[in-house]
This record gives sequence, structure tokens and C-alpha cells, in this order.
Amino acid sequence: MSERRSFAAVVLAAGQGTRMKSDLPKVLHPVAGRPMVAWPVQAALDAGAERVVVVLGYGRERVEAELAARFGDRVTAAVQEEQRGTGHAVRCAMPALEGYDGDVVMLYGDVPLIEAEAVERLAAARGERPLALLTCTIDDPTGYGRIVREGGEVVGIVEHKDATEAQRAIDEINPGLYAAEAGFLREALDGLTADNAQGELYLTDIVGAAVSRGGAAAVPWPLASLLGVNDRAQLAEASRTMRRRVAVRHAKDGVTVRDLERVDIDADVVIGRDAIIEPGVTLRGRTTIGERARVDVGCVLTDVEVAADATLLPYTVATDSTIGERASTGPFSHLRPGSRMAERSKIGNFVEMKKTELGPGSKASHLAYLGDGIIEADVNIGAGTIFCNYDGFGKNTTILEEGCFIGSDSQLVAPVRVGKGAYVGTGTTVTLDVPADALAVGRTRQSNKAGYAARLRARLKARKDAAKKAAAEAEGAPGDAKKD
Repeated sequence: MSERRSFAAVVLAAGQGTRMKSDLPKVLHPVAGRPMVAWPVQAALDAGAERVVVVLGYGRERVEAELAARFGDRVTAAVQEEQRGTGHAVRCAMPALEGYDGDVVMLYGDVPLIEAEAVERLAAARGERPLALLTCTIDDPTGYGRIVREGGEVVGIVEHKDATEAQRAIDEINPGLYAAEAGFLREALDGLTADNAQGELYLTDIVGAAVSRGGAAAVPWPLASLLGVNDRAQLAEASRTMRRRVAVRHAKDGVTVRDLERVDIDADVVIGRDAIIEPGVTLRGRTTIGERARVDVGCVLTDVEVAADATLLPYTVATDSTIGERASTGPFSHLRPGSRMAERSKIGNFVEMKKTELGPGSKASHLAYLGDGIIEADVNIGAGTIFCNYDGFGKNTTILEEGCFIGSDSQLVAPVRVGKGAYVGTGTTVTLDVPADALAVGRTRQSNKAGYAARLRARLKARKDAAKKAAAEAEGAPGDAKKD
């Protein structure tokens, strides 16, 4: 087996993408949670690229910031100030590769489905020839550049707009991905001219230069992973393909994914073995799911850490939160940013948490709002409980110490503390700290008035009848006037 050649990658990402109809640069539109341009860059790095140069133009500051945040110094930016074609774009990248004498693989920032395997095959295919390229055979080649062969050898590429009728009948097309020896590439780029229908410098013309200097090696590859994204419909198709790839990868790694077509898992999500992901689940950002955790139907998690053996019942929505081991949420629970659930804790039906710590074994099973709270271990919070955390100017903290019990329909007006083992009676509004082991009751004493209900009903009925009579009289007033 021959030694693998070193190579650098150039990723073309300078275009505005007008068909996207967006202020966002085309290559920053997300595919499975990553900017589109990140996929070909990652494929190049995974294939062994020593360095990657990304050619930027429209929105370059935003694109460069995204690349730096994700890849750091593994990626270098080059700038194409004026859009003069793909050949010109690669020219703009070459100063960043000054002195480099390996191979250069050319990719596109709007081709997110490219796999590392394709990049490896392309880089390895050059052999002793100056250039290698990927080719595809398709039923409808309309719009694509055609591969022109003579005696089975590639002798050139002709763009659709420049092709003759006979050339347009060719079904082998050029998806535009090349690997070239760096010295040859520099010379070929210097020789490009804009003598074509578009008046641009075509990168495809380097194929003709390669043919005159030893030929071009062609590597057949399925078009499905080489399709470009030019509008929102194609973006949706690419995203669907990538979502399935991600789901399949997790399934092969030991995760039970009930329906590969009906989950939306971002590429940076981590899922442990024997976890269960039910249909309709969306996992976004850098969410992590622990081993044996179950994420049930319709859950939406964004940057959430779910520990081992946790159970998320249907339609849990959580953002920037932590769910501990053997903890339980839902159905219909909402964890807003800064929520932290410890082991064995529970929030249930229609419970909302915001920037609150729920201690080990503590639970709020029904209809509660827990905002800006510190809840220690083994606290029980009854249905309808509200942390009144906002006073109109700032947020204040409610502290519930270990083992206290909060009765249903209670309001805790922060800042307030309920001591260890204390009880808050049902329906209490707590405005003062409750000492440990105390009982806080803040409601009036109930009194029963015998026979009062009948008198009350009679009074209410009379009031209603009087109102109806007055309305009828007002409606009929004009017709009561006497005739002369």
C-alpha cells in the first residue's frame, strides 16, 4: 500500500447566495445544527488535510468568526473581494498556501453532504497525473458541466451554457471537486481566461491544462452526497439527509432510535449507549443524553445535559439546563435556562422552572412555577405553587431548605426562606421567612353560615331578572309612542 499523500484543502465560500433570499450568508445557514460551511471543512479535516483555506466574500466577518469559533487555527481565511468565478476564487486562496508543495483538494462551502471518504478517495486518486476529479452519471444532467472523453480518457469539461447539442446529451457530469498538485495548480490558475458565456474564470478549465500535461484521473462518485445548496428547498433536502445520517450513526453506536425518519438530532449532540429516543424528539446544540436515559415523544432539548437513567416524559421542553441521574420530567414540563435538577428529583405536568436548583429527591408534580429558587433535598411542592420572584425591578430568590413541605396553591414572595422541615399550609401567601419545623398558615379561618346559600341564590336571581327586564324595556322603548 502506497504512502498517503499530504494535502491541503481549499473551500470556496465567498458567494452571497441570492436565491436563499436571506440576509444571512448562504454558507452560514444551518444543516443539522452546524453552519453549512462547517461540513466540507470538517470532511477535509477528517480526511487528513494538513491545512484548510476557506475563501470568503459576502459577510466574511460573520463567516470567519463562526469558523474561528469552531475550528480555531486549523482553518485559514482568504478573501475574494470581487466575484469573478470559481477559478478566481481558488487564485485568491493560493497566497495562503505559499511554499506548499503537496496536493490541493478543492471543495465548496455550499456542499454540506460531502463525506470524508470522498475527500480521501479524491486526494488519493491523482497518482502521477497532475489532477484528479470526481464525476457523476445522472439521468438529467441539465445545468451541469459535462465530462468530455476521448478514448475513455477525460479531455475536458464544458459548461452547460457553452455546450453543443451533442455535448448536452452527455450524462456524465462534473460536480466540481478536484485534487491537483500544487505547482501545477498555480500555473494552471495563472493561465485561466474569461473567454466564455459568463465572462468568468472557470475552475473547470484546469482540466484541459491537466490533459495537456499528463491527463486527469476521474473518480466516479454518487451525486447524492455532492449536491449543492442554492435555495431554501435544497437546504431542507440536505438537512433531511443529514438528520438521517446522524440518527443512523447513533443507532449504530447503541442508541435505540425508534424512528430514524422522525427525529431531529443536531450533529454535535452526544447520546450514551442504551438511551431511548422516541419519535418526534428534537435534540439541539450541544445536548448530551446519558446512558439508559429515555427521551419520550415530542421532547425539545437545546444545550441540555441529561444524566444516566433519567426519564423525560412527552413534550418536555428544556434549554441550557441539567437533568440529573434518575430524575424525571413531564409530561409538558418546561425548564428554562439555568435550571438544575439533581438526582431523583421530579417535575411533572405543567411545571415550569427558571434558574432554579431542585435538590436530590425533591419534587413538584403538578402545575407550579419555580423561578429563581434554591430547593434543597427531599422537598415536596404542591400543585399550584408559585415563586413570586419579580418585584417589578429585579429578580429575587426563594430558598426551600431540606425536607420542607409546601402546600398546594401557595405563593412564596421572594426573597423568602422556608426552614428545614417546615410546613406551609395550603393556600398560604408567604411573605416572611418560615423557621425550621414551623407551620406557616396565611389564610382566613373558614366559617359556615347555615341556610345562607338559598338566600344568596334568590338575591342573585332577582338581580339577573331585573337586568333582563331593563334591557327589554330599553329595546322596546321607540315602539311605545302613541299615535295621534
